[in-house]
Amino acid sequence: MKNLIDCPAERAVYFLGGKWKIRILFSLLQSKKIRFGELKKGLKTITQQMLSKQLKELEGDGIVNRKVIQIMPPKVEYSLTEFGFSVMPILRSFSEWNKRNTKIENINLCLKG
Repeated sequence: MKNLIDCPAERAVYFLGGKWKIRILFSLLQSKKIRFGELKKGLKTITQQMLSKQLKELEGDGIVNRKVIQIMPPKVEYSLTEFGFSVMPILRSFSEWNKRNTKIENINLCLKG
């Protein structure tokens, strides 16, 4: 993680930065456990390669669990870790901030409640 620990804002961006990580986390929060194909389907425009990369980064950072189910063919389920759940109040705050500050009516927010 280099020397980002010294700056809390940079550390948050390190964990959550990019176009897809927050969307992936919202999907995991809503589904509790989700398989790769279901996640890909829900995110529509993400490529398989990008989804795989982002999930590996989130897993490496301890935010996402990856569980391989040993059946034929093998299935992989993703879920949030305790650390991943600890990020959710921050993401809810972003969602609330967006609701309060947007001028667009009826926007589709990622997180409900």
